[in-house]
Amino acid sequence: MPEAKIAPSILASNFGNLAAECKRAMHCGADWLHVDIMDGHFVPNITIGAPVVTCIRGALPKGDSFFDCHMMVAEPERWVEDFAKAGGDLYCFHYEATSSPEALIDKIHASGMRAGCALKPKTPVSAVFDLVPKLDMVLIMTVEPGFGGQKFMIECMPKVEELRSKFPDLDIEVDGGLGPATIDFAADAGANVIVAGTSVFGAKDPREVIALLRETVNKRQLK
Repeated sequence: MPEAKIAPSILASNFGNLAAECKRAMHCGADWLHVDIMDGHFVPNITIGAPVVTCIRGALPKGDSFFDCHMMVAEPERWVEDFAKAGGDLYCFHYEATSSPEALIDKIHASGMRAGCALKPKTPVSAVFDLVPKLDMVLIMTVEPGFGGQKFMIECMPKVEELRSKFPDLDIEVDGGLGPATIDFAADAGANVIVAGTSVFGAKDPREVIALLRETVNKRQLK
């Protein structure tokens, strides 16, 4: 099982001080920053786009931080170059948003970014089995995409278990409702990339929360 990676979701940060919030998360021990991109079409909410990511990258140079761009957008093929230029490191598209996932993966890799594929809670995990050899990561959504602060859906954990069983070396990310109260479920299922928003950015001690999440995943690896 790959190493634990804790990826605070900047959706839960103070957008009025976004660069400072991102720096704070990294200073507190984050491995990645999870950047939620929503377009108001694929999901009924709008967040940020490539220009904002460019500004964040200006404050956090490549090599010092890793931008995990979760593309909750229609026509994800349209934005690959923009996010590569903005400084994205991983471009995670939704399986449900494209009819040509293999071509999209090739386009992402050609841009210099890693490729991830996200699945909504109701999408069967078998949908990505044939894609995994080309992917760098699979994201299992544990809430419906579009808004932060939703309740963790434990019924999505069998999807993580099946992925981990079939692909022991794959980065498997979970996103939605993750924190100290739910991390055991995700870690036991085999997730190693943990997205946490409110539980990190809303914590009195974000460093303590990030350390707890990582420790829980690492303990699972020893089993």
